[in-house]
Amino acid sequence: MNSNRTSKTPKIKAKRIEKPPYVIDQSKLRRFDSKNIVFGRVMWDSSWEGYMRMYDEKVLRTISEGKCGYSRVDFALAYASWIVHDAFKGGFSWKKIKLNRTPAVSTGIDWTKTKYEVDDPYRMSILIKRAARLFGASLVGVCELNRDWLYADVDVPEKFENVIVMAVEMDADGIATSPAAPAAAATGVGYSKMAFMLAGVGEFVRNLGYEAIQCGNDTALSIPLGIDAGLGELGRNGLLITPEYGPRVRLCKVLTDLSLETDKPIEFGVKEFCKKCKLCAEHCEASAISMNDEPSFEVTCRSNNPGALKWYVDVERCYLYWCENGTDCSTCIKVCPYNVASAKKANISAKEFWEPNEK
Repeated sequence: MNSNRTSKTPKIKAKRIEKPPYVIDQSKLRRFDSKNIVFGRVMWDSSWEGYMRMYDEKVLRTISEGKCGYSRVDFALAYASWIVHDAFKGGFSWKKIKLNRTPAVSTGIDWTKTKYEVDDPYRMSILIKRAARLFGASLVGVCELNRDWLYADVDVPEKFENVIVMAVEMDADGIATSPAAPAAAATGVGYSKMAFMLAGVGEFVRNLGYEAIQCGNDTALSIPLGIDAGLGELGRNGLLITPEYGPRVRLCKVLTDLSLETDKPIEFGVKEFCKKCKLCAEHCEASAISMNDEPSFEVTCRSNNPGALKWYVDVERCYLYWCENGTDCSTCIKVCPYNVASAKKANISAKEFWEPNEK
């Protein structure tokens, strides 16, 4: 245990800065090939232990063990939470979404034929952000598309110059049960909300006569775009840390040719806090998070994208723990003091999740 570790609630005072608060070595930075995402490698990379292992492979056995937080009811909730994300293909469309029934509002007008004239990008950004919040975004920012963050195997036309980056808060009580199944449900609901948010914002942009590429974890790296858009900073746990919710958010984005005024990045001392804290590393069941005092350029596995100064997370170890756990894990989010600052409780049992004390 590090005697200098900081575990107190951090003081949060965000300020706008001119450049994103990350350090890049351009000689090492390459656009990341999406096939190297750890979930993709499960299907093709026979060189590592996770090849062809599904992280639900032990679910039935786990349920039979009767462990709190891993019951049939808990898993039923976790699987239900993903339904909109998994069933609604329109959430991740690059084109006008096709309807499978008569629309509730139909005037026969094709809004995509003409462009709404944008004479004030600042005003347009305000309208976009209001729309995003209406559709469920907890946080929203705008940045220019840095093409270093596009996946290497994705071709995005040059006219897409701006990115609308959105974050959705995940249920605090659900995350507080991690690594149990209700935490996985909080994650799944986050992704399902993302699908709705993306569809709403994407169609809003198209109805103004412009183009929109709706992205979840696909197409481009969400975290650096979130930093560029002023939503937060990068933490030791490899996640975006926001002032409002810490790392307890899911990210999505809409790439567009709509003229928008961009936001400046923010800084509120995450790197310095993470140097001393190390709670996420100490509590990581997979020992996947670095305990080093200082960030570095040294990657830990093939699923890391080199070139940034940070604490690289060994996501191979992370995934293998998921396989043993029977579901995903959010403990590094749960224990983060930036999350604790906004969550009702830092840790609860699955029983408390289902039967909260109303006193």
